[in-house]
Formats: sequence, C-alpha cells, structure tokens
Amino acid sequence: MDNFIITVAYLLTGMVLRRLPSLPRETGNVLNLFVIYISLPALVLLKIADISLSVDLLTPALMPWVMVLFSALAVVGLARLCKWDRQVTGCLLLLVPLGNTSFLGVPMVQTFFGPPAVSYALIYDQLGSFLALATYGSVILALYGKGEERPTLKGVGVRIISFPPFIALIVAVALTPITYPPVLVAILEGLAATLVPLVMIAVGFQLTWHISRDAGMPLLLGLLLKLIVAPLAALGLCRWLGLEGEAVNVAIFEAGMPPMVSAGAVAILAGLSPALTAALVGLGIILCFVSLPLLYQLL
Repeated sequence: MDNFIITVAYLLTGMVLRRLPSLPRETGNVLNLFVIYISLPALVLLKIADISLSVDLLTPALMPWVMVLFSALAVVGLARLCKWDRQVTGCLLLLVPLGNTSFLGVPMVQTFFGPPAVSYALIYDQLGSFLALATYGSVILALYGKGEERPTLKGVGVRIISFPPFIALIVAVALTPITYPPVLVAILEGLAATLVPLVMIAVGFQLTWHISRDAGMPLLLGLLLKLIVAPLAALGLCRWLGLEGEAVNVAIFEAGMPPMVSAGAVAILAGLSPALTAALVGLGIILCFVSLPLLYQLL
C-alpha cells in the first residue's frame, strides 16, 4: 500500500509543478527523455542479469506475451470499428498491452499473495513487460510515432535498433555470463531508482482532466480493456487449459495491472496523443485500487 501512496504522491507533485509559471511547458518531455535514455536502460541492465528459468515459471513467463497479442488484436479491432486516428491507435497499442508489472505489480503481489510469490511477479516483469517494451514497443513506436507517415521496413528497423532500452537489452543479454562489479551495480541501481519518480512526475505534469470528446471513448475502452477484459481473458484461458497454482494466479493478477508508466513516457515523447496517454496512466493507477482487489477475489 505504501507504494501506491508514493506513486500517487509523485503524480500529484507533477500536477502541482505544472501550475508553477517558472517551469517551462517542455518540462514533462525533458523528464521523459531522461527516463528513456538513462533510467529505463539502467533498469533493463539490472533486471536481465538476474533471469533464471524453471518449469514452474513457464506460465508467468509466457502470459505477458499472450496478453500483448490479445490486447493488440483487440485494440486494432476497436480502432477500425471506431475509426480512431493514428495517434490514438498507436497510444492504445502501446499502453493497453503493457502493464505496470514492476513498481505496482511486485508490491501488490507481495501484499495479496505473500513474499514467496514475488519471484513469479519478477519473471512476469523481466521476461514479459520490459522485454515487450523493448521489442514490441519499439515496433509500435516505429510504426505510429511522429515522423514517418508511411514507415518503411528500413525505418522500422532503424528505430528498433536505436531505441535505448532495446540497446540496453542486447548489451544485458551479451553480459549475462559476467558479474557486474559492485560499483557498477550501485550506479545502475541509483539511475534505475529515478525511473518511477521522474515518469510519474512527468505524467502528472502532463495530465489533464479536460479530455476532448473524441478522446473520451478511447480512454474508457482502453481502461476497460486493460483493467477488466484482459485479466478476465487470462483467467478464462488458464482455467480452460486446466492451469492452476500460485504461479498461474500471479500471472493472471499481473495481467490486470494498469498501463505501464514507462510505456506512457515513450508514448508522450513520440507524440502519441499525449493527453490521452497521461490520462490512461494516471487514471489507470487510481482505478486499479478497485479493480485489483476484485480480480484477486476471482482467483
């Protein structure tokens, strides 16, 4: 619960800072740039080094990718049905499939399932959410981010390999056999620790309650899909396959986390409907106080 309070405090801090005339309107983008180039790569370098697999971890390792596929297909279908523009579609394709499975997910799993279950949450996060942000997220940014209206294969490839978290992923995998020296670990931990405060302050700085009429429906459907439909789909799939146990329940629980703050940062930076992005992240965190306890009761 403390992590929720801290997260909301950062969000409110950003909202207060926005009212200070001494801060330029580009403050949110500057914070997001720091996150993309420094904080997130540092976190990827730290997390990838700790990955280890076993049979019990297959469900939490695979579930996030199933959710990415399911959510992406659902968003594409809704986008065609509702005739959303490219910015809105790209925003939802990035925010709906990717959940806040680390900062919110890990403490929530510990609260509801107990400390031993945290390992399952870490696998879901390390092998799923952050890898998906670096790979799937790179593709979405390349296809829908500001710049090319008709992205080419070369353009997509260049954006993927030049995305800082993706570069960090490649470096982390290459350095897996090597133990980081303590001083490097300390540096990476310090830089990674800035991710949540900076992102949430940036989101709060750019959060607006004056959502246009056109963005209202995407916001409603995006949060409904992320907080309710996706975890229920994960629950139904696991029960249909006869999958049971704590690892399975944790994977389903993680599937119901609100939109990832880091995904929100890169979406805003890429010009993917910034107001809608900020609302999805901010309101998602607030609404998950209600949706996650209800989801836990179904498990």
